[in-house]
Parts: sequence; C-alpha cells; structure tokens
Amino acid sequence: MRKVVVAMSGGVDSSVAAALLQQQGHQVTGMMMRLWSEPGKEGTNRCCTPDSMALARRVAARLDIPFYAIDARDVFRSTVVEYFLDGYARGETPNPCLVCNRRVRWSFLLDRALAMGAEYLATGHYVRANEASDGHWQLLRGVDLTKDQSYVLHVLTQDKLKHALFPIGELPKTEVRRIAADMGLPTASRSDSQDLCFLAGEDYRSFIRRNAPGIADPGPIKTYDGREVGRHEGLAYYTIGQRKGLGLPSQVALYVLGKHAVTNTLIIGPKDQLGSRELAVDHINWISGTAPLEPFRAKVKIRYTAREAWAQILPLSNGNQARVVFDEPQRDITPGQAAVIYDGNLMLGGGLIIQKRTA
Repeated sequence: MRKVVVAMSGGVDSSVAAALLQQQGHQVTGMMMRLWSEPGKEGTNRCCTPDSMALARRVAARLDIPFYAIDARDVFRSTVVEYFLDGYARGETPNPCLVCNRRVRWSFLLDRALAMGAEYLATGHYVRANEASDGHWQLLRGVDLTKDQSYVLHVLTQDKLKHALFPIGELPKTEVRRIAADMGLPTASRSDSQDLCFLAGEDYRSFIRRNAPGIADPGPIKTYDGREVGRHEGLAYYTIGQRKGLGLPSQVALYVLGKHAVTNTLIIGPKDQLGSRELAVDHINWISGTAPLEPFRAKVKIRYTAREAWAQILPLSNGNQARVVFDEPQRDITPGQAAVIYDGNLMLGGGLIIQKRTA
C-alpha cells in the first residue's frame, strides 16, 4: 500500500484518478488548492469555485477518503499571475499553465503532499510516466491523443517524476466518463474547462486592463519593410497570427507577424509572410535529465493545440538552449509559448520559444 495524494479539481478526470488508486489498494487522500481570484471576484477561479470544491468533497465522501483544501492563493498570484502579466509586458504571449505546473502543482502541492507523509502526488492528466530499464523516468503522451496533456508537463524533472502518478493516462476519455458513471461519482457528466482558470471565462484583454494597464500603451503598426500603416492599442492585446481586430483597410487579409516590445511596434503583413522555418528555445527541460550533445531529428509541437512537425534539433553548448529548424514553415511560432520535442509518443523535453527566425 502506497500513500498517495490526489490533486482534485472537482472534475471527472481527477475524480476517477482517485477512484482507480483506491481500487488498487493505495491509501488515498484528496487535496484541492484554493487559488487566487481578483479582489471582488473571490471564488471565480475555475479551478476552485465553490461548486468545484463542493463536488470534490462529495467525490471524496463517496470514496470515503480524507479531503483537504489548502491555501495556495499567494503562491499562485506571485508566480502564475505575475508570469502572465510580465510575459505580455515583454511582448510575448505567455502560457501560464506551464509555470503553474512547474511551480504550483509540482512544487508547492507536491511539497505539501510529501510533508504529510505521502510518497506520490497523482493528477488526472492524460499522460503516462514509465520507469525505463536504466532507472530513468520517461514521460509519454496519453493513450487518448485527443486529450493528451504532455505538452504542459514537459516541465517535469526526474526528481518530480519519481513521485508522480497518472492513473488515467492509459484510458480514453470515454472510458473515464464511463467509470465515473458506473461508480456513481457526481462529476461523471461535468464538462471540461478549457479557459485560463483565473480569467473565469473573461477575455484576457479586460483582465490586463484592470490589473496591469501600464503594459499596454498604444504604438505604431508597421510592415516588415518599416512602413507605418496604423496605430495599435497595446501590444498585449495582439497575438501572432491574429487577423481580426487590426482595424486596417486592406484589399488583402493582414495578420500579426511579430511584436517588438522595445519600440512598442506591431508588425503586420499578408499570410505568405507569416510562416517561419526556424525558432530558438531557452530554459529547456530534458526529461532524461541529460541534454543531448549532437543534432537530431524529432517532431516539435509549438502550441498546446498544434500538430507536431518534423524538425532538426540543434542543441547549444549550454544544454538548456537549442535551435529548431523545421522541414516546412510553421505559421504561428509565438515567443512565450513552449516548443516541446517528441520521439513518437515519448516526450524528450521542451522549453520556451524566445524568438522567431525568418525563413
């Protein structure tokens, strides 16, 4: 029997993860984090609304396991929300789920689980962890590729993976819902949430206007050749590949090609200028714990919803940076998002896109 803390969210995936671990004979404890919400909007964070908390408690009661709610509001605000705002201030399009997994779920929460005597932290992610014959841990995509969440877990290190369990990684989503229904779990039919939890379904631009208005000053809109064609409302309000909302009269469709934070300039152009074959990656976490020394070919995913594309990976001498050269131009290479590297279903590692190189 192993002592396992399950990170519960009030959703079907974490509920079934807890149920399966209990069926396997483990000593299971449910734990849910109270996350930060804007002042005056307490309880609106989608990961810990009062309804979600109540559902998680009902699941724990149904399974007859202990359940605790822990206060993670300060660490969430100082890491995840600040990261989100700082990224937009730098002209990037940040993915706060990455830093949440690195510093909140798999640091703050894992530390709490270990401190209470647990050996493992389990989550309802669609991903698989496997201990290889040499003792190193591997991270693989979930069996249900339509729900695979390995992209946001490329931040996990060997030290974290040895304490990680992913009970539903071998299952399709339909099976997870069937198990929940068969067990009478109150989360069986609850819909999945796709939005950033602290935005509570609101447009991120409104959130920025209230919480960091100074990071979005108006500035010039220019073409690649330096010709000014209009004014933007603030770089934070635009993303690479965006077409709508530019407010520019044109006979051809125009897209956001880049953002220059130093000059507060938005770069736009036609679709045929949008693709790029090369990018640079920083802060790479190699899952094996060892950076490759030689160039190699692999598939790379540049956004959570993007398809993997073949590329040549050229590691740099410091080990935590690399150049990635794609076989074919990729349309939406965006600084602040992650580039995650795969060998089939095996995830090799990933890091942050720091710049886009022109083809």
